[in-house]
Amino acid sequence: MLQDLENNFSELEKKILLLQKNYKNLTETLSELTVEHEDLKKKYDEERRKNQVLAEEQKNIKLYSAISGNPEHNRLMKNHINRLVKEIDFCIAQLQNSGL
Repeated sequence: MLQDLENNFSELEKKILLLQKNYKNLTETLSELTVEHEDLKKKYDEERRKNQVLAEEQKNIKLYSAISGNPEHNRLMKNHINRLVKEIDFCIAQLQNSGL
């Protein structure tokens, strides 16, 4: 009976040590993955920012091309002018409604 208790205690001790080892490994892995996640998040934000800058540059290039008379971008220029006219009309309407 005493021998069975000692065996059970020994097995329990082994399991506890194994759990501690696994816990330590998991916390180290979590730490590494957290650092990697932060790095990837920074890279993603940087790439997204670069993408936005490039999209804005592309838009400006098309607009400049349309202004310079490039026939491929005439529709773009007309749409841009129409948007500006609508915005001006909206501003005028607001000024008239406010009594200025």
